[in-house]
Amino acid sequence: MTTTEQQAAPATAGTPVDDGTPVVRQPGRYGWVFSCIWLIYLWYPLEAAWVDPHPFWRVLGVGSTLAFAGLFAWFFVSWRAQRIAGRPLADHRVLQALLVGVGLLTLAAPAAHDAALAGAIYLAVISMMSLPWPRALTVVGTLAAAVLVLPRVLPHWENEDQLLLSLLLASFAAFGVGQVIARNSELLRAREQLVELAVAQERARLARDVHDILGHSLTVITVKTELAGRLLEAVGPDPRLDRVRAEVADVEALARVALADVRATAAGTRTVSLPGELAAARQALESAGITADLPIATDEVPAASRELFAWAVREGVTNVVRHSGARWCGVRLSATCVEVCDDGRGPCPSAGGSGLAGLRDRAECAGFRLETGASPEGGFRLRVVAA
Repeated sequence: MTTTEQQAAPATAGTPVDDGTPVVRQPGRYGWVFSCIWLIYLWYPLEAAWVDPHPFWRVLGVGSTLAFAGLFAWFFVSWRAQRIAGRPLADHRVLQALLVGVGLLTLAAPAAHDAALAGAIYLAVISMMSLPWPRALTVVGTLAAAVLVLPRVLPHWENEDQLLLSLLLASFAAFGVGQVIARNSELLRAREQLVELAVAQERARLARDVHDILGHSLTVITVKTELAGRLLEAVGPDPRLDRVRAEVADVEALARVALADVRATAAGTRTVSLPGELAAARQALESAGITADLPIATDEVPAASRELFAWAVREGVTNVVRHSGARWCGVRLSATCVEVCDDGRGPCPSAGGSGLAGLRDRAECAGFRLETGASPEGGFRLRVVAA
């Protein structure tokens, strides 16, 4: 479980395609095999259940132990896929898996007896790698108490005090591995955002160069052909010059069209990018001494909404830095909504400058609506949501 996660992301992960949508990472095809290696320690409860003299309890114990092994393998694969995608598992899903695991161990206990407590290590690993540390510590503490108490109150169970040390060490190791994997994932996504930002900046530089160099030349050509046409008009009527006048007029028209195309192309490459705005927002907030709580992935945002959401992030973060007096700022993204919140002074009666007016116009043109007001943290909230 320690090395596979660090090697899971393929080389092409997160590479943007032509429409600007990044390729979603896919976990390795055989990543689930590595989770099964750790299931070897379930051999002890499986062996204990297999030798139970009662057929019913034997079948129930063996089946429950195998189901527990499948649960752990399935959970690890799901957790790994969500981590690679930058979306940690929801706490309620983790708690559901833990409850199912406890239920399976309970069914295996009549046949496996004290050997069933080996499953507590797997439950501790699941909690430490998936839950916030206060909840994870609560789960681990409960499991540790069960390891100490159950063998002393249930008949025919031997004390498993040495299992307590294994459980605590496994929990500590799982917490460390989970933190390393989370940091590596964040670093990988930060690198991808920097690459996308560099590409956007290079496109903007190229647009400026094309506009400045080619646009200037086309402007000069347009002016000179217009001047040539006026000079020809000053010449007396001559059938031989009619063709020249027509050709000069065509050249002037072509130059004007080409100049308009250059300006349109240059303007089209200056669109904002959502990953770039998030990277710029993090830098601006940190420079202002404001704690930044920003998403590390933009995969769930449709390509058609990314430019609007980028403008919303830019406007919202700019207002936080300039006017809020906040110490914390958070950005939340979903497929239909972007939200910028802070814990500053909150909305003022005069809120609603030209920046918000322009963002409102952009949102309405795209079929969204702009909402502003107090945030749950007591500051200001800017929200762009699908109408």
